[in-house]
Amino acid sequence: QVQLVESGGGLVQAGDSLRVSCAASGRSFSRNAMGWFRQAPGKDREFVSVINWNGRTTYYADSVKCRFTISRDNAKNSMYLQMDSLKPEDTAVYYCAAVNGIYYTPTGQDKFDYWGQGTQVTVSS
Repeated sequence: QVQLVESGGGLVQAGDSLRVSCAASGRSFSRNAMGWFRQAPGKDREFVSVINWNGRTTYYADSVKCRFTISRDNAKNSMYLQMDSLKPEDTAVYYCAAVNGIYYTPTGQDKFDYWGQGTQVTVSS
């Protein structure tokens, strides 16, 4: 059974940093892109960032560019999102996702096949 489990969410103040993690189990994603999405209260889920299979290609939403950094450790079958200079508008449930196809890096959430349950990130002003 494939599972993606997020961790590391919490309550922080504006300007703080936080790192969320995603641990995969049930299969290896070492040849697959992985990404982060988020859903704020009353809003649709949106793309945050994606990283390709070897970590050399990354894409970010404009709203998080230069503040968030995505990374992965294929030996640990894990992915991370370092979030700096957090703003109240970053408050959301953050979801980890992975694609089934190999060696391609989509940004559309309809292209992702596996999803975690999400971790809450709350940024107070």
